[in-house]
Amino acid sequence: MNIKRYLLVTKPGIIMGNLISVAGGFFLAARGDADYLLLLQTLAGLSLVVASGCALNNCIDRDIDSRMQRTRNRVTVTGELGVKAALTHGVLLGFSGFALLAFTSAAALAFAALGYGVYVGIYSLWMKRHSVYGTLVGSLSGAVPPVVGYCAVTGTFDTGAAVLLLMFCLWQMPHSYAIAIFRYQDYAAAGIPVLPVVEGIARAKLHIVLYILAFGLVTVLLTLLGYAGDGFLVVACATSLWWLGMALWGWAMEVDDDGWARQVFMFSIVTITALSIAMATDFAQQAPAARTLLS
Repeated sequence: MNIKRYLLVTKPGIIMGNLISVAGGFFLAARGDADYLLLLQTLAGLSLVVASGCALNNCIDRDIDSRMQRTRNRVTVTGELGVKAALTHGVLLGFSGFALLAFTSAAALAFAALGYGVYVGIYSLWMKRHSVYGTLVGSLSGAVPPVVGYCAVTGTFDTGAAVLLLMFCLWQMPHSYAIAIFRYQDYAAAGIPVLPVVEGIARAKLHIVLYILAFGLVTVLLTLLGYAGDGFLVVACATSLWWLGMALWGWAMEVDDDGWARQVFMFSIVTITALSIAMATDFAQQAPAARTLLS
């Protein structure tokens, strides 16, 4: 059996990116008193759930992927891994992941299930193909990992978890729109109604600026509400302002849209990685008085 094809169908790069944000949320909530067995369970469980969602997404998107330069060599498109095998692989990974998360907290399990349902069901099966708002809906699933990490520790969805959810939802939007700009031809060829294709690149640039501005305002709430320290605030302000300046440069007459969008995309990864590390290392020593929204 060729194990590599079973690994590739799970999109390992996406899994690794999510692990950083899960750890960030976990350590933010743990406040220096981390249960490392719980951390391992959370990371492993969420990784398996994400891997499952990616495998099922690859099964669903075979027709779309075959028309895109970036995805036409995926194993589910080339036939290197059959649909039945990929589907079975994905389902088994999902069961395993949710079983592990069941040992963390009900809130963490619930949010993992929410993200999974949104990504596989609402986004992959319908919104991605039929609505310009698919990116917005998909951003919810992309924002779930740090919340799962946070709720695994606290057992509740409180104000801090809500800020994380909003923060990561907002981050997803300029990140995704930047990809859609420099992959414009791919999305147009596949008939995927992303904002740059439907309403034009200029409109997408405006949305990128507005979402980065909103993202920057929300990130500082972690410090202002007492969840993170001043070091996090410095990192949040520095990265958000730099990212915003980079986005505003997109309005320059001489800018190359593809090159600019790639820079915005790459810096989005730098931004969220830096913030995840900052929240994991510069947390408030005592939990603020927070309203529990879900437990």
